Amino acid sequence: MTESKSAGVLTIAKPTGMTSRDAVNVVQRLLRPVKVGHAGTLDPLATGVLVICIGGATRLVPWIQDGRKRYLATFRLGLTSDTDDITGKITATNDASAITRSAVEETLAGFVGRIEQVPPQFSAVHVQGQRAYDLARRGETVELAAKTIEVDSITLTAWNPPDFTVEILCGSGTYVRSIGRDLGSSLGCGALMTALERTAVGKFQLGDSVELSSLNRETVAAQTRPAIDAVSHLPRVEFSSADILSLRQGKRLPLTPGTNVIANQDYAAVDESGELIGIITGTDESPPRWMSQMILPFATSTR
Repeated sequence: MTESKSAGVLTIAKPTGMTSRDAVNVVQRLLRPVKVGHAGTLDPLATGVLVICIGGATRLVPWIQDGRKRYLATFRLGLTSDTDDITGKITATNDASAITRSAVEETLAGFVGRIEQVPPQFSAVHVQGQRAYDLARRGETVELAAKTIEVDSITLTAWNPPDFTVEILCGSGTYVRSIGRDLGSSLGCGALMTALERTAVGKFQLGDSVELSSLNRETVAAQTRPAIDAVSHLPRVEFSSADILSLRQGKRLPLTPGTNVIANQDYAAVDESGELIGIITGTDESPPRWMSQMILPFATSTR
């Protein structure tokens, strides 16, 4: 497999205790010299869906990250830590015995919708050219700016006080640890995350993911999905070989008269066999044209 002629996605069920980079390295060793990367970090504590992009599909990371994420998160009331989860240094212990299930559900409702969220001190956010977690490890406390995130739903699925589990559906950039931290603050007792499982990224489901231990040089190719699966949420537009060549050359193509296209929306450009060529956008110029946002280098099939 060579990078110029391959692109695909592999969904891994990441185990706890392993960084996302560790998981990428396992796949990288099997596929060298093909480039490999992941589309959305999971902390070492977390388990679940990790989308790994192979070859030219690494260019699709922004579109994969735009997919909605689904999590199962367990929190413990009465504790806070410097990392906002159980792996950190405990900074406060409080009595949470008076907190009821209804109080938790009522407070959780306030975290649904478009909300402002401050990332954890131990996070990958850039602060003056440095990662926040590097500063935190040196004992420095920095003011992190709040970011607007989207939380579609939070459902309490298990109540075993002081622990409880919720299912969260949210957009990109959401720190689940921060939801627990802010919930605990609102309740006046503190809370931290003790477990996290990502069960879906867009249409990539945990049930369809593979265990790292099952992969070898033969099985990794069989488990890799075509690049088109990474952008299955985008509408498709088919192009002829001649038009594909023009797109590769950076030319803007006229739209077929009567084509119903939303300006500035992304579309998946495919060839006559349905194979992904790249991502295109309909312009709002007159007459409207197709403009390439990202074009994969060559044939994208990994098989």
